[in-house]
Amino acid sequence: MNHQTNHSVKQPIHNKRWLIMTAVFIATFMTSVEVTIVTTALPAIISELHGLAFQSWIMSAYLLTTAITTPIYGKLADTMGRRNLFQWGVLIFTLGSLFSGLSPSILLLIVSRALQGIGAGAVMPLTFTIIADNFSFQQRANVLAFNNTAWGLSALVGPLIGGFLVDQLSWHWVFFVNVPLGVIVMLLVWFGYHEHVSLTKKLTIDWWGITWLAVCLVGLLLAIQVLDSQPAWAFGLLLIALVSLGLLIRQERRFENPLLSPKMFHSATFSIQIVTATILSGVLIGYQVYFPIWLQSLYGVSATTAGLVVTSSSIMWLIASFTVGTLIAKFVPKAIAISLIVVMLLGYVTLIFAGKTFPVWGFYVIAMVNGTGMGIVISMNTVLSQHLVPSTMVGSATSILTLGRSLGQTVMSGVYGAILNLVIRLNLHSGISFSQVNSVVSSNHAHHLADQALINPIILAALHAVFICVVIILVSVMVINWLDPNRKVIH
Repeated sequence: MNHQTNHSVKQPIHNKRWLIMTAVFIATFMTSVEVTIVTTALPAIISELHGLAFQSWIMSAYLLTTAITTPIYGKLADTMGRRNLFQWGVLIFTLGSLFSGLSPSILLLIVSRALQGIGAGAVMPLTFTIIADNFSFQQRANVLAFNNTAWGLSALVGPLIGGFLVDQLSWHWVFFVNVPLGVIVMLLVWFGYHEHVSLTKKLTIDWWGITWLAVCLVGLLLAIQVLDSQPAWAFGLLLIALVSLGLLIRQERRFENPLLSPKMFHSATFSIQIVTATILSGVLIGYQVYFPIWLQSLYGVSATTAGLVVTSSSIMWLIASFTVGTLIAKFVPKAIAISLIVVMLLGYVTLIFAGKTFPVWGFYVIAMVNGTGMGIVISMNTVLSQHLVPSTMVGSATSILTLGRSLGQTVMSGVYGAILNLVIRLNLHSGISFSQVNSVVSSNHAHHLADQALINPIILAALHAVFICVVIILVSVMVINWLDPNRKVIH
């Protein structure tokens, strides 16, 4: 796609593309490994800082600030240029990492994690936007696939690095490890990436848009946090999120230079790419969390063996994403999405009826099929969402897709957790307590409980309920893609 000449950011011409791609690759690795490394270190952090009551906030603070700032940075990148904003994001993320490592108390750690999230909100969408700026539509799918290997690498080595650092040094190093990476990225961007920004008009900031977006996201994410323990509070917070969403839409339609331009959504195909990526990210978290739980609690396999199921999916994701460019050039987007979703559906429908005798290798097959399908569809969503908007909105479009992906994971992880706990509580019988079931789910199987035969069917029923939910949302995303009016190959 040729960029329009009336763009407020003149595209960089004499850039050292390999330097830029190295910086983007390291930045992607740095922000994605963050999640896998920290989860490994959580038990050590909680015990040293006595922070059990606040432990969920170590992850939530990061997710919240990332979600709120992502669309703001996307908008600013379209107006002020990518380079300086990307540098700012990396700097804030690196400082947040440093302060997190130095934190002497749980509250300071949570504040530092929030600061890290403010940086990650710029880094994550801008990596995709910078790729869109520097590579043509035909090259983009392969470059994105290459960049995905950073994400795949982080999924593979994150838990290993996290475990090693906690065992050999201390949990503080889980955060310090990102500091030199951040410095390297800043230097690479400084020397390799140049752009000429000419502000065509005065930057007007959509403060009300930012406010309503923040209230909506905070309300939604807090509702997910308390969905399981305080349903009444969750309902109230959800109501606040819906009201502020309505006010956000009203504001964006009226404002001259809106944070999230309604013009982007005039293309039904664009809107469908965003919705598909959001929903599939919710499916992704389903098998990443609940396949290991199923294998560990019902089959008694080790945590490492159970974790390899998720690894097999990541490897297939990487391999499959290299086929996206070829597929987009030959097939209509909705044909690609629907055919792959149908194959994924078959695996989950099998799981709903799976009993105790379902083979362990079956989980590997389903995970690999999911990795292949997601690798193709979500990469396609990214490339098309950038291609289907004017060049002046590429930053905003990419940030909306990035926000959708992280929200899909965050929201659905809360929903699945609530379903699992609800079904377990409904099936408790003959003197079995919730804590007994909990000890089977989280046990390392050093001891087998006497009531295991009674507890296993309860866990199985709860896992079936989770995957019934997955089937329902996969059917919904299939219908949404079927409604796409576009019947042509997109060039």
